Order: sequence, then structure tokens, then C-alpha cells
Amino acid sequence: MFDDLTGKLEIALKSIRGEGVLTELNVAKSIKEIRRALVGADVNYKIAKDFTDEVKEEALGTRNILKAIKPGELMVKIVLDKMTELMGGKAEGIDLSGKPSIILISGLQGSGKTTFTGKLALYLKDKKQKKVLVVAGDVYRPAAINQLEVVSQQAGVDIYKEENSKDPVKISVNAIEFAKENKYTAVIIDTAGRLAIDEEMMKEIENIKKSVSPNETLFVVDSMTGQDAINTAKTFNDRLDFDGVVLTKLDGDTRGGAALSVKYTVGKPIKFVSNGEKLQDLEMFYPDRMAQRILGMGDIVSFVEKAQEQFDTEEAKKLEKKIKKNKFDYDDFLGQIKQIKKMGDLKGLMKMIPGMGKMVNNIDIDDSAFGKVESIIYSMTPEERANPELMSMSRKRRISTGSGRSIHEVNMFIKQFDQMKKMMFRMSKMKGIPDFGGMEGIGK
Repeated sequence: MFDDLTGKLEIALKSIRGEGVLTELNVAKSIKEIRRALVGADVNYKIAKDFTDEVKEEALGTRNILKAIKPGELMVKIVLDKMTELMGGKAEGIDLSGKPSIILISGLQGSGKTTFTGKLALYLKDKKQKKVLVVAGDVYRPAAINQLEVVSQQAGVDIYKEENSKDPVKISVNAIEFAKENKYTAVIIDTAGRLAIDEEMMKEIENIKKSVSPNETLFVVDSMTGQDAINTAKTFNDRLDFDGVVLTKLDGDTRGGAALSVKYTVGKPIKFVSNGEKLQDLEMFYPDRMAQRILGMGDIVSFVEKAQEQFDTEEAKKLEKKIKKNKFDYDDFLGQIKQIKKMGDLKGLMKMIPGMGKMVNNIDIDDSAFGKVESIIYSMTPEERANPELMSMSRKRRISTGSGRSIHEVNMFIKQFDQMKKMMFRMSKMKGIPDFGGMEGIGK
């Protein structure tokens, strides 16, 4: 996500880090490279120029005031603050005050509306404790209803559909009545993709909005389309006056133009970003955190939040007691792997850790990264998993055969596990247990 932009901005800011003071000359040189990086990321030239002009003005205005701060650090801070401001300044939640809360989904064909509908349904169900109903309002695309059925089932929510009706307005109105009668607290209406130049289709979604009076109308944008996405969003907003934008496919070859430009151009905030194929891969948009990611600073706050969502407090307490008694076993380790995998895309998670972004750029990391370790543990007997000290050479050979891993790989894993277990035991006697301490090298 934004790897090319991040790299170019780091180069632009690196040149000024070795300077003793900020001058018009070195600031201008850095600003030129920042502007070039933004334009290369498909940010409109006027937006890039306005942004860099503001950065330049503040940098030169504060150079004689904040002498205690190093020039490089000051420049990074100014760019970070201005980028946060450019993307909206603060996070914008969605309005869930209705009874039921009604959310209307709009966008172009292929932007990821139906998948986002499933992700949002799961988000509202699990994080907002809503009883969610999704509505099949796309009566044109072949298999659209079937796709929505699949994602709604994966999300564990109900679907409202009228397979014999071709009137999305009527379907939407009927769905709201159904939701009220059956005490649903949130309704998400998935609509057909449409072009802004298709007058009939634009009138249709305007009529849906008028008929159901949604709390939120969200416009879904494929972030890989860059500046074209912004132009389309502006046209849609002129007709629909939506409440916020959703950026999908941030895990793809995204240059960054859409994220950086949409608030400035359309005047509406980004509310959610989707950065993976799993239904769990949906995040509320925080401008400050996104700015940190773009500048290669990571996003440790989001990382910790994801960990807190997946790690059960009671289980963590039980695990801490076992570690303090030096009873941590292979079953415990397997449980930790499963919980980490639930957090989402592993490479994306590692990039949230400050300093890790550049290190993992050219490394293939996915959910199979722990496959070697899991296959070894699953080849152990229940007794062996619960008692790591039982490992003998004959047991290792059997585990090697069962897992399809070499005896060297089995020995290496067991050695790494023993080292990690000892380290965690020592640390438990000192400062407490780190959430992921010692797990980085396991299985490599």
C-alpha cells in the first residue's frame, strides 16, 4: 500500500535531514521532490502544489522559532500534519442513530460494493452489536444476489431479496418495512453499479435515497483507479450528495492519489478503507494514522487495536500463569498463531510496526507463513504437544515423516521453541509478558 509514494517521500525528506538549518534553498529542493512524488502518485497537480506551498510556508515560518528541533524532524512533522489535514484531519464515524440505521451503498461497477457490504455487515454485527439485514438491490448484474448471499452468510447476517422483482426502489422500501417488523437495528442496501453519465440509473439511486432516507449514503471507490476515482466521486456527489467515501483494494497497486485527494476535491470524508479479501479486512479511516503509514512511520495504534480485538483477555491471563510456571506448550503456541492469523493480512500487519515497512516490501508473507510450524505441531500427539520435554529422536523422526518436513527443520523449530519458552519465562519474572515476544524467528 503506497510503497512507491512512501519510498519517494522518504528520499525527498532524507536530503534535508543532514542539514544544520532550514534554508530557502534546501526547503525548496525538498518541496520540489515532494511535489513530484505526489504527482507521480496520481494526485492532481493543483492539490500537490497547494499542499507543498503550505508545507514550504510553514517550514520557513518556523525555522527560526523551533531551533531546538532538528531540520529533518521538523520537516517530517510539518509534512505529517499537513497530510493529515489534507485527508480530513480526524476520523469520521458513521451515523447509526436510526431505528433501524439505514446505509445506502453506491458506486461504479467493479468497485467492490457487494464485498464491502459484507465487510460492513460483519463490522456492524461484531463491533457495534447490531442485528444486520443486507438488501439485494442490484437486480441487473448476473449472480449479484448470489454473491450477496455468500458474503452475508460468511458475515453471519440475514439477507432480504425479491428475485421476481426488478424495481430496486420498491425492494428497498419493502426491506425497510421488513427490518422494522423483525427488529433489525441496521440495514445495508447494496445497489447496482452505475455510470454517472447513465441518467436513468442515476435517477434510480436518487429515488432509492429519497424513498428510504438513509442515515448514511456511502460511495465506494476502487483506490487503484487514482485520479479517475476522484473525478467520478465528484460527479456522483453532485447528484447524490453522499455522506462519505469508502476506498477499496488498498492492498493492490495503489499509488495514493485517491486517499490524498478525495477530501480536498469532493469535500466529503473517507470513512472506511478495505485492504484485503477477507471480510475482516475493513478499517475505519484515520487520517493521522494513514499519513504515518504513507510516510513510512508504521501505525502501531491500529496494530495494537487489532491485537486487542482478537486476543481474549481471560485466555491471556491463563497463558500468563502458564508462562510464569514455565508450562508454556505447543498447544499454547498453536493458539497464539491462530489468533495472530485472525488479525488479517500478515504483511500488512508487519508494515504497521514502525521500521518494518521497508524490510518486508520484497518478502512474500501470507497466511501460509506459519504453515511449516503448524504442520510440525499437528504431527505431534496430544501428549507431546502438552509436554515439550518428551521429545526424543524417535519422536522427532515420526513428526518429520508426518509433517513432510526434514528432521533438520523439526530440530530447528524445537530448538527455537525451547529458546522462546525460556526467554518468556525469564521475562515473566521481570517485567511481564510481551504480546508477541520471541515469535518472530519461529519456523524460519
